[in-house]
This record gives sequence, C-alpha cells and structure tokens, in this order.
Amino acid sequence: MPEILIRNASYVLTMDDMRQELSGADLRFRDGAIVEIGSGLTSEGEVIEAEGCVVTPGLVNTHHHLYQSLTRAVPGGQDALLFGWLQTLYPIWSRFGPEEMFVSAQVGIAELMLSGCTLTSDHLYLYPNGATLDDTIHAAREIGMRFHPTRGAMSIGESDGGLPPDHLVEREDAILKDAVRVVDRFHDAGEGAMCRVGIAPCSPFSVSQDLMRDAALLARDKGVMLHTHLAENDEDIAYSLETFGCRPGQYAEDLGWTGEDVWHAHCVKLDTREIDLFARTKTGVAHCPCSNCRLGSGIAPVRAMRDAGVPVGLGVDGSASNDAGNLVLEARQAMLLQRVARGADAMSAREALEIATRGGAEVLGRDDCGQIAVGKRADVALWDIRGIESAGSWDPAALLLAGPVTVRDLFIEGRQVVRDGHVTTIDLPCVIERQNALARALADG
Repeated sequence: MPEILIRNASYVLTMDDMRQELSGADLRFRDGAIVEIGSGLTSEGEVIEAEGCVVTPGLVNTHHHLYQSLTRAVPGGQDALLFGWLQTLYPIWSRFGPEEMFVSAQVGIAELMLSGCTLTSDHLYLYPNGATLDDTIHAAREIGMRFHPTRGAMSIGESDGGLPPDHLVEREDAILKDAVRVVDRFHDAGEGAMCRVGIAPCSPFSVSQDLMRDAALLARDKGVMLHTHLAENDEDIAYSLETFGCRPGQYAEDLGWTGEDVWHAHCVKLDTREIDLFARTKTGVAHCPCSNCRLGSGIAPVRAMRDAGVPVGLGVDGSASNDAGNLVLEARQAMLLQRVARGADAMSAREALEIATRGGAEVLGRDDCGQIAVGKRADVALWDIRGIESAGSWDPAALLLAGPVTVRDLFIEGRQVVRDGHVTTIDLPCVIERQNALARALADG
C-alpha cells in the first residue's frame, strides 16, 4: 500500500495513552499503519494537506443492524415501543433476500463512513429467502470498511412464546452449524484484521437459554466475541423477571455471558449490582442513545458505568429505530443525555469523543484501533473546521460542541475511502438509487 502523509493538521486529538492533543502536526502512514507522528515530515508518497482540519482516530460503531437502512420511518413503527415496533417490522423484513442485505449494508456503511466511522460491528439475526451473513461481509469488503459482523439468530417463534413470527426463526442446530461456517471462512484474529466474526443470539426473548449457553461455549472454543441485546427497556426487564425469574444481569452471568469477550447492546436498565458485575468482569456495553430516545427506552447510566470501570462504546443501532447512522451525532447525543440526567458537567465533549473512538475499540477487543499512535492502524478522520459549524468557536477541537458532522477525508487501513466529502470506493448515487427501488418494492408489498 502506498505511503501517505497527512501534513500540517491544525489539531490532532490522538486519544493515545496520554491523551495528547497536537497542533500543526503531521502523520505518516505505511502498510496500513501509522509509522510516524511529528512536524516537518516528508514523504515520497501522496501528501494530504490538513491545515484547517481537526484529525481524530476513526470512530468505532459497536452496534448496528445494517439491513434496517431499507426500513427507515416505516408507518406503524414510528411511534411504537420496542416490542410493538418489532412486531410491525418483522413481516417486512421477512421479504428480504440477499440483494436487500447487500445493498442496505453498503448504504449503511457509506453513511457511517461519511460520519467518520472506520470500524463497525453489525448484528444480523434474520436470514430470510437465502440471505446469509456473507452478503454483508462482501458488501463491507467492497466498500472498504473494517468490519465486525456477528452471526445473530432467533430460535423461539410466537408459537413457543417468543416475539418473532415462526417463519423467521431457525433451528438451533442449524444456527450453530452456520456460525462455525462463517467463523471458519471469514474470521481473522490477526493484527490489523479487516474482518472479525462474532456470535450473537438476538435477545433473551427470541432464543432459548440452551442456545445462549451453547453459543458461549462455541465462541470461546473458536476464540471469537459474543454479542446480544440486554436490559433495553422496562418491557425487557419485565420479560426477564417473568420468564427467567431474575434480572438480565443475572441471566447473562448464569449463561456465561460476562467477560472481556462479551458486549451487550443498550443496557439502559442496568441497576447498580449489574453495573458492578460488568465492571468486575470487564463486560462491554454498546450505548445507543438516539435509538433509546426514539423508542422511548430511557437514558442508559453511562456516567455510572464509566465511573465503575465498565467498557463503553457507542452504537447507532439500526436505521429503523434511529433513522440515521451518523456516529458523530450519536456521540453528541450521548454527551447531551448524560447532562440531562446528571448535570452539565456529567460528560465533556472530549470524553464523549473518547467513548466514540478508543472506547468502542476497547469494547470490540481492538487495541490496534481507536487511537492515533505509532504502530496503530491508519484509521483516521479529517474534519474541516473552516465551515459555518465551527465559525466563532474558541475551541475547534471540541468537535461535539461546534463542529462538522461529516468528514472531509477518511482513511481505513491507510486507504482513502472518503475524499472531499465523497465516498471513493463505490458509486454511491447508483447504490442509493437501487436502495430506494428496493424500499419502494417492499412498501408496495
């Protein structure tokens, strides 16, 4: 891969171990990694002028359902709580196939890239009409995103007391067999990996306890991470108490779903004992503030989690429950919600940005990403602060208070995937046109 020099950045927010902030700095990339940071650097490769830009690590998205970018703002689901929202959308999602999965993933990933994201997870838990996890993996590979897909699953349908319709669930032996297949085919445990696969039964109300146990055993045998939804809202808590006789934290602990190789989405309703459990076991949390607001789920206790030592990252969640996939706006929303809940000094702009970068990388087990330091991967975002959003700002590095919400340039593994605000790796207008045609077909039934 050719060498690239980022020259004369106005500010560099490194998120390194010392949380250094540099002025007038240069960065040099080679072979997908950051090889030098300083001033007055030279290179025989391409030079990117960064005067007037804030440079940050690429943002990390720890929870998404990329397929949902085909079902934004669906009538009937716009004003529903979680369970009712799901029941509205399940019949629509059941008409998806491989093309819908591929195209919606590319649109969702492009949206993330334009908001500064260089690493995203994805939780795909339904596979109708021949769709497979491979569809999204191929979409991410083509567009150039560093990807953590998870092999999700649902196994308990309505007839057995679950929430999803019976025709959307799978046999548990088939789920585990396919999980082995995708891990063996696509998972890369090495430094700088572009694809790592996780195992992710959907939720306590859509899979059995046996599947949760078996998935944990399989993931540890394969050396991959575990992911699911947990403690998302009051309905979720009530279901756990009625069905399992315990709160979600106890449910997770009993089934082997705590530890550094586990991260749970939402966790809006964790109590103090559960926060302590997650802190002791270093179990990660994907905080999804906009989706939690949209579905009326509540405000997750992120301040308490962070203070206790729980690893916390950000997630945009699916576009059917967020309607957008802008990760820098998600970081701002996280900051604002903690201030609403705890006061104006509850979370700074820099801490929220740290959660969106280094925090997310920690949750996903990626110590090679999430910070700007020599030896780390060259996943870097350039934010142009010469526009109206930052005009008059006394602290341009406080991006989440007064800054752009789309990147000027974005690099993943040292490859430029956004240049001057445009995705370089696919014909995005053509993909959007196809996405809209597929959405119209779904709406027409």
